Amino acid sequence: MQTFKDATAEEISKVMEQAWAAFEVYSTFSLRQRAGFMRAIAGELELISAAVVATAMKETNLPEARLKNELTRTIFQLNSYADACEQGNWLEARIDTAIPDRNPPKTDLRKMLVPLGPVVVFGASNFPFAYSTAGGDTACALAAGCPVIVKAHPAHAQTSEMVAECIIKAARQSKMPDGIFAHVHGAGFEVGKSLVMHARTKAVGFTGSYTGGKALFDWAAQRKEPIPVFAEMGSINPVYLLPEKLSQSPVEQAKVYAGSITLSAGQFCTNPGLIIGIDNADLKKFITTLGNEIEQVAPSAMLHPGIAKAFAANRSKALAQEQVHTVAIAQQPPQENQGIPTIASATAQAFLNNPILHQEVFGPYSLVIRCKDMEEMIAVAKHMEGQLTTTLIATETDMRNNAVLVETVKNSCGRIIINGVPTGVEVCMSMQHGGPFPATTDARFTAVGADGIKRFARPLCFQNWPNSLLPDELKDSNPLGIWRTVNNELTKA
Repeated sequence: MQTFKDATAEEISKVMEQAWAAFEVYSTFSLRQRAGFMRAIAGELELISAAVVATAMKETNLPEARLKNELTRTIFQLNSYADACEQGNWLEARIDTAIPDRNPPKTDLRKMLVPLGPVVVFGASNFPFAYSTAGGDTACALAAGCPVIVKAHPAHAQTSEMVAECIIKAARQSKMPDGIFAHVHGAGFEVGKSLVMHARTKAVGFTGSYTGGKALFDWAAQRKEPIPVFAEMGSINPVYLLPEKLSQSPVEQAKVYAGSITLSAGQFCTNPGLIIGIDNADLKKFITTLGNEIEQVAPSAMLHPGIAKAFAANRSKALAQEQVHTVAIAQQPPQENQGIPTIASATAQAFLNNPILHQEVFGPYSLVIRCKDMEEMIAVAKHMEGQLTTTLIATETDMRNNAVLVETVKNSCGRIIINGVPTGVEVCMSMQHGGPFPATTDARFTAVGADGIKRFARPLCFQNWPNSLLPDELKDSNPLGIWRTVNNELTKA
């Protein structure tokens, strides 16, 4: 594979200045022009699909089927976010017309979202397509009217380079301004810090570890002009096994969760890393079955040596904690850079007293927490840090009888699942992929679905403007035909 040099400070400054110049032009482009550019990128990706999947297979150890599906999802994101961009609902256009004869007179006020400026996107290690160079953050930023500067993830730098070439080609075909997109490499933290700290950077998108995301957030806050960092930093995605439902199907639930825990070597941000139940015969049956299933799962290669090394270290650290019992590990020994499927167990008191047990072990690992009763389960829920997801394995009776638990978990997650698994994130408007800190740095937004466009825009109010000078989105005639709230009524009029 080709090696790439880290971008220098001078190179970063150059691409950021070019991005700012592009922003002054691109921010005036119509929604249709932006959407056309995004669709052109999707088209270019389709043309190189076989070649880029083959390259990603060599760089990431991910299987062909998984990468094909992920590339298909990435193309879908570009096209669906382009449609959403053009429809304009994300603009949140508001119009309150003047009432000149009121005392005091009411002036004409109109508001919509406008782009922030150049956005720096950090490629994710575990999603070489969907959360990387042409992934969701890039698509959302372009839809919002922002140029994008991508820092390639070193674990799949060649894949990122190939995708970047598609974006650059689409930009030329779509007659986008020079600097609308830039692609830089950097294995060390210095490149990331320079990108975040540059005065022309106006927002950051990141998917990765807590350590990485928090560093970016802190740098952005220390700037002379602080900027938003939308970092998705992982999650242990707790699963609560409620009594009635567990009594009905402990074996079936265990088999389902064995698959979810080990899917793609556990390398999903929604991997169920914590399972909580009341210590009784049903939970014992669940744990026994889960352990038996995990023993039969062969270790598989992780994305790259760095992730495999981190998994091994974090797994060993978790298993070494007092009162943590190893339930099962895969019977087949792991080879180099493989993650070994593992299930452990601990009491609720051990979990409550040991912050290390709250930390994510990124890979095919999950910890089962045994509670004495529902009161202790609620105590665990109340001590849960922010999560992307929380799952309740429950009947309707379980939920009605345990309303305190249900209400408690709502405070610590962005998505609540009933009788399912957290792995698998649908790309649609109703999806919320985000959650309270430390899952993300801003729980108000999503990284999946077209609502994610709003991350890279800000409200701007136009007061008493002549109709002819207003943006088309706010003109009386509504030439774009978008939905707007006019005098408190949602309408296309």
